[in-house]
Amino acid sequence: MAGSAPDAALRHRRAPIGVFDSGVGGLSVLRAIRDALPAVDLIYVADSGSAPWGDRPESFIAARSVALLDTLRAEGAEAVVVACNTATVVAVETLRACSPVPIVAIEPAIKPAVQATRSGVVGVLATRRTIESVSVARLCARYGGQARILLQACPGLVERVEQGALEDTVTRALLAGFVAPLLDAGADTLVLGCTHYPFLSPLLREIAGPDVHIVDPAQAVARQLMRRLGLDPDGAPRPALPAGRERFLTSAPLDEATRVMSALWGRAVRVEPLVLRTLS
Repeated sequence: MAGSAPDAALRHRRAPIGVFDSGVGGLSVLRAIRDALPAVDLIYVADSGSAPWGDRPESFIAARSVALLDTLRAEGAEAVVVACNTATVVAVETLRACSPVPIVAIEPAIKPAVQATRSGVVGVLATRRTIESVSVARLCARYGGQARILLQACPGLVERVEQGALEDTVTRALLAGFVAPLLDAGADTLVLGCTHYPFLSPLLREIAGPDVHIVDPAQAVARQLMRRLGLDPDGAPRPALPAGRERFLTSAPLDEATRVMSALWGRAVRVEPLVLRTLS
């Protein structure tokens, strides 16, 4: 029967999927993965004690990304998702070169945004490091002939999400200030180029209005992960299997991390301290 081999592999899968981000933002990607793979165990690492990474030196981001990869591999992860645009643009080639397990990464969804725009103007909201990266420059060069692509660095937004301050006046003012010039320039499509930003989507929709399309690449990442695991994201529904478990690790103080991560995940979660492990 079609799909029986992947289903059998999934049923007997014991190794978890690892996901890491500079902080709590990657929970938006973890949610998409959980929706796509309800029976798989997941380990999520939030390096909130070092966040934000957007203005960190590239050497720090690369070294930290390798350390988080090693830690997830030491926990038995059979694949690792880089749920951080900044880590992707700085370190994904290094990670893939040193990893024996599949690496699935995220990048700003400029291509689908260009395909979706009606006005011909696309705004990209991201950290400064992502905005200034070679990867984003390459995407703009590839698709810039089809639409005008406006890049907007958003310093301070990651910190607001890390604090769980999703709707207060400070966050609203910051976000409105970043979005206004994009809307004034005619953007009708906005790319969420940082995994923290989907948690601001309700506020963003309120500020931008109902006619502005918001592009979040989290589901595309989940679909790519399924392909790397040998599963067809467009295949027939898989049989019901026992629900997978989640583990949450953080480099931030546990009380605050537990409060924020529980709020963002939508239920109370147990958060463990992150202990970095190095593989020889």
